[in-house]
Amino acid sequence: MPKRLRLTRRFPVAMTEDGYRRLRSFANDAGLDEGEALSFLFENFSSVMNHENLETRLRLFNSELEARKR
Repeated sequence: MPKRLRLTRRFPVAMTEDGYRRLRSFANDAGLDEGEALSFLFENFSSVMNHENLETRLRLFNSELEARKR
């Protein structure tokens, strides 16, 4: 029986605890494992993102990044 989704790339990922909890929750709700959920999100990035909010959220995340590393 062929695999539903062939995962061909593996890479180490560092995530915040909040980000990982959200990923696990999303994957669980969607019936996927974490790798499949990440693949889905990035393959469908343009259709699942609100581009107006993305720039604002990214700017906010970057401004808090140094403080979060401590």
